[in-house]
Amino acid sequence: MTSLADIRSTFLNYFEKQGHAVVPSSPLVPRNDPTLMFTNSGMVQFKNLFTGVETRDYVRATSSQKCVRAGGKHNDLENVGYTARHHTFFEMLGNFSFGDYFKAEAIAFAWELLTKDFGIDKDRLLVTVYHTDDEAADIWKKVAGLSDDKIIRIPTDDNFWRMGPTGPCGPCTEIFYDHGDHIWGGPPGSPEEDGDRFIEIWNIVFMQNEQFDDGSMKPLEMQSIDTGMGLERIGALLQGKHDNYDTDLMRALIEASAQATSSDPDGEGNTHHRVIADHLRSTSFLIAEGVLPSNEGRGYVLRRIMRRAMRHAHLLGAKDPVMHRLVPALVSKMGAAYPELGQGQRLIEETLLNEEVRFKHTLDRGLKLLDDELAALSPDQALPGEAAFKLYDTFGFPLDLTQDALREKGRAVDTEGFDAAMAAQKAKARAAWSGTGEAADSAVWFDIADASGTTDFLGYDTLRAEGQITALVADGGQVEQADGTVQIVLNQTPFYAEAGGQVGDAGVLVTETGKAEITDTKKAAGVHIHFAKVTEGKISKGQGAELRVDPARRAAVQANHSATHLLNEALREVLGDHIAQRGSLNAPDRLRFDFSHTKALSADELAQVERDVNALIRQNSKVQTRIMTPDDARAMGAQALFGEKYGDEVRVVSMGRQDGSGKGTDGDTYSLELCGGTHVSQLGEIGAFVTVGDSASSAGVRRIEALTGQAALDYLRAQDARLGQVAAAMKAPASEVADRVKALMDERKALSNEVAQLRRELAMGGGAQTAAPSEVINGVAFQAQVLTGVTGKDLPALIDEMKANMDSGAVLLIADTGGKAAVAVGVTADLTDRVSAVDILRAVTPELGGKGGGGRPDMAQGGGASADNADAAIAAAKAVLEGLK
Repeated sequence: MTSLADIRSTFLNYFEKQGHAVVPSSPLVPRNDPTLMFTNSGMVQFKNLFTGVETRDYVRATSSQKCVRAGGKHNDLENVGYTARHHTFFEMLGNFSFGDYFKAEAIAFAWELLTKDFGIDKDRLLVTVYHTDDEAADIWKKVAGLSDDKIIRIPTDDNFWRMGPTGPCGPCTEIFYDHGDHIWGGPPGSPEEDGDRFIEIWNIVFMQNEQFDDGSMKPLEMQSIDTGMGLERIGALLQGKHDNYDTDLMRALIEASAQATSSDPDGEGNTHHRVIADHLRSTSFLIAEGVLPSNEGRGYVLRRIMRRAMRHAHLLGAKDPVMHRLVPALVSKMGAAYPELGQGQRLIEETLLNEEVRFKHTLDRGLKLLDDELAALSPDQALPGEAAFKLYDTFGFPLDLTQDALREKGRAVDTEGFDAAMAAQKAKARAAWSGTGEAADSAVWFDIADASGTTDFLGYDTLRAEGQITALVADGGQVEQADGTVQIVLNQTPFYAEAGGQVGDAGVLVTETGKAEITDTKKAAGVHIHFAKVTEGKISKGQGAELRVDPARRAAVQANHSATHLLNEALREVLGDHIAQRGSLNAPDRLRFDFSHTKALSADELAQVERDVNALIRQNSKVQTRIMTPDDARAMGAQALFGEKYGDEVRVVSMGRQDGSGKGTDGDTYSLELCGGTHVSQLGEIGAFVTVGDSASSAGVRRIEALTGQAALDYLRAQDARLGQVAAAMKAPASEVADRVKALMDERKALSNEVAQLRRELAMGGGAQTAAPSEVINGVAFQAQVLTGVTGKDLPALIDEMKANMDSGAVLLIADTGGKAAVAVGVTADLTDRVSAVDILRAVTPELGGKGGGGRPDMAQGGGASADNADAAIAAAKAVLEGLK
């Protein structure tokens, strides 16, 4: 039997021999088509080549494209498991020509591959062409020898493809296989065409025209080919099956499901196994690409698929989580062709397990509610919308899961009532939002989210993508067009919005009519707000936009963010487990980390922290991200970031390996934190780590500031340059600068003391401008002098010297310091019980234009605005003595 893996290889090898570049599958989350939720065909990644916007180094390509159809206008979810050919995930084989070969070669390639390489009986093949496409019909006759009755002309859009209302378009030719008259159905275009006898296996689009707004068309200068053949369909045919779920790959997954649930793969639960097998593929591939279950956007579609599969496992009698146990079977079948499955296996398994554990907590209660609601209804009555909404809002049942459960009972759901209940909840949420005290214009973001949905973030995996502008806001209100300062909202973006201490991204947005510089990105009401200035032309709501994050800036930001994680753990290891984050900033030029600690770090402690972080950087180990519930993450030792809000699932970022000390978390992981930010992929990308400051942020909180990468190197070079300048000035080697500086400081101190002593001696040796003679006042010897050429710092030593020369008494010195006055008062120890130097000082300073002063009973100092009133000040001091008892 030919396996699906063999069929995929045969297809790609055939076209590679025909000069086609084998192009890897593009991601399931489109980077170049903002109108699509998921990649749904092989041509999506080549859209810009077909339109001429982009060129590559090949004009022929072939691929096996992974596709998902489970959201938006391409949604096959409700049929999956119940039909032979509906899937949420499938592979599309395709060959493409970008202005190279056209109809004759495309038809010849298809016929040769199908009838020779795949060995399909040509008598069982027939084709359709667009009813006016005589050229294609003639080529089929010439290449394949098909008779007119096997070339069916179709006059509808089934055989005419359009990229959109305007743009490239052209007729199609489709190839069908006749499974035989034992199966009901008729050929395409007949009344029985919906039967299963004639199955389309390949579609070839002749992209030959361009359509305009008025409906007119003209030939394209670059006529191209776009084809698509479902691997599952051609696989079933080549394996002699009539059901895609009977192919080797799907059969292996069905049997794995049966084994995990201890049930018969072909018994009454066969439909359940088919749903599980299909949904295992779509969920695993989406998780591998970083899509996480959530209540919005792509994450919500993923959750719907996951929970639908989990309910079917429940119906098979599974008491414990099942989906994560099936991932190895999928990896063994598809991991060789799609390595991302193996690389992301741990993440896939953990995400499926966590989601199923959470869902099982509410599944039984939700199903009981459903049964109770149905018991109160007549057999033909639809489930009320309010009940369906309660299942969604309280128990996490997406509407289509409830519809799927009721389908098995032959019942329907009042979808209008569901929509009304949903609208009522949104209105309530909006009213609550308006009253939360957020920014005055917060309501506009709620309006936008309510009307257009939230923004999907693509920036974990890419810095470039396309998005569709869903709103423009200027001066607090929505506008249709902008050419100046504006805030832009898109349906998807690679721009990170400020959160968790990480600053928002900056970069460029380009549309067909304008260009804008994005200076910052923030988030409100679930939408990313791109703060921008239009620098060229104008941009309009509804336009598609190319988005480019500034790569150098993002790299610097995430290097600082990753270094912050390492710094946090290094501080805990050096200072103790009491360390807890109290704030952070991760900017392109620096990082700042606030943490609980009561005293400054010693030089040795700071040096050890720096050494530890740099040692981890040199490890260059891979940074890994997993998804789990916040409780599970904390249970395994992950630290939460200060001030961060967490949802049902969190990203858990692990970095570095332990050094064998036995410290750390989660096995041999050094740092383990809950974090929604972006990070380096390898620790070596941080480059280097240098601390530049340790200071007090607030009571009991310290702050470390640091640099990484080029900024760290620039800082060290600047420090080295400054040291070199000092060494040159001192005419000494850099290694001796510290000793030389210390010697100079000691010499300077000695000289300073000598100068001060000489100044005092000069002042006391007759430099006084006004000198009151020593006199006795109320029994107290008193001496006062006004000095020049001394400073306030010199006065205490002079007071001590004068007191030493007196047996008993009080001294007042007033220094004219060049526009201001300095005052000192001294009282010998035997008199301090009668008079305080402070009392005398407080009487003196007001006369000099000062206020009070302070000191001890034996010594007090103060100052004034001027020494001009020195006589009055001396008189005030005498008055204090005269008043003594």
